[in-house]
Amino acid sequence: MPRRSSTKRVAPAVLEDRLRAHPLVSQCMVVGDQQPFIACLVTLDAEAIEPWAKAKGKSGNVADLVDDADVKAEIQGAVDEANKAVSKAEAIRKFTILPVDWTEEGGQLTPSLKLKRSVVMKEFAADVDALYAGGPKD
Repeated sequence: MPRRSSTKRVAPAVLEDRLRAHPLVSQCMVVGDQQPFIACLVTLDAEAIEPWAKAKGKSGNVADLVDDADVKAEIQGAVDEANKAVSKAEAIRKFTILPVDWTEEGGQLTPSLKLKRSVVMKEFAADVDALYAGGPKD
């Protein structure tokens, strides 16, 4: 359970469940333990992104789309919607879209498809650090 530096505990499930409800989101993980704000790692659903991208005249390759302005806008909309369920202090302030999905085969998910938070934090530590390097996005 992420805890902001002010020691307020934030239950990630509310935000994560709402984010995963968006058709382009495969997996996500709220982060922020001992950090000044809540952030999130997001992976894209390769099967959903392909027809979405083609409809917009873009490549359906996930790695090509992580920095795409339209994809970021879609995910920002999903984040904004998820944030409606929590207080401003518990809201996701920044996110990053990863070029890979988390899978059981990759070791990030259990056989019951639950997220292995410690594995994700270890494997994507640089991405988490980058979220906090520039401060919050307002």
